[in-house]
Amino acid sequence: MGKADLHTHTIASDGAYSAEELLEKAAEKKLKIISITDHDTIKGYLSAKDKARELNIDLIPGVEVSAVWKSREVHILIYCFDENNEEFRKMLLNQKRARIRRMERIVEKLQKQGLDVSMDEVRAEAGPGNLGRPHAAAVLIHKRYVASVAEAFIRYLSTEKLGNIKTEYVTVKELVGIAKEAGGVLSLAHPGPLYTQDEIDELTALGLDGIECIHPSHNYSLQRTFSKLAARDNLLVTGGSDFHGKGKKDYDPYFGIVTLGDQHVMSLKRMARRRREIINTDQ
Repeated sequence: MGKADLHTHTIASDGAYSAEELLEKAAEKKLKIISITDHDTIKGYLSAKDKARELNIDLIPGVEVSAVWKSREVHILIYCFDENNEEFRKMLLNQKRARIRRMERIVEKLQKQGLDVSMDEVRAEAGPGNLGRPHAAAVLIHKRYVASVAEAFIRYLSTEKLGNIKTEYVTVKELVGIAKEAGGVLSLAHPGPLYTQDEIDELTALGLDGIECIHPSHNYSLQRTFSKLAARDNLLVTGGSDFHGKGKKDYDPYFGIVTLGDQHVMSLKRMARRRREIINTDQ
């Protein structure tokens, strides 16, 4: 099968490359299996299918969904879903609308701090992509309020700085039900810097199928810890570079380096196939 990267982003969310460009770069890195996991949208994945066939790359359906758990934003990776499932597509549309409303509240908060920032400017930065905080950070950089994305988050856009910004994202519990009905397989994204082991246990107990053990934010010790946790609870191991492109993220140099082994991809596909068979039987 070859090297796999199951965590990448395109201009459909907050990446710098189109889906086609991303796949060309994946081919240069000798990656054989890719999942485009844009934030709350599958537009990048859908536009990449022809290019994937042309480059002989196994393109796995993917998306990274922002969900709510205990008043916190949690990122869940979903793979191998039925892209035509009506409830799944409706959920993604609701997520897009929730992102817009959330960004309006973020811009309001920035304006109250005396910053000259508008929704139109954030939309211009996002282009065709789903709105997200990196787009607000880009506006702050252009206006010279900050010098980098990291500084924008530290000074203005972190969860701590924003405080209790109301979100209307799907809950983790709701997401599990919707994704599984669409045949999807769910994995907790980059848990290392974000959760205690007890919190990971609580989240996976809601019906998640796996943990993203392999990620640039996880050192070797953390990778081993999460892999053991996954083995203990019979969970899948997923992973990838979290590539965004053009230095937008500190993780970009790991594209083609932080990869997932064949055995884990095969396990993911087996689970998805079994889930789809059960759904078809029930129908």
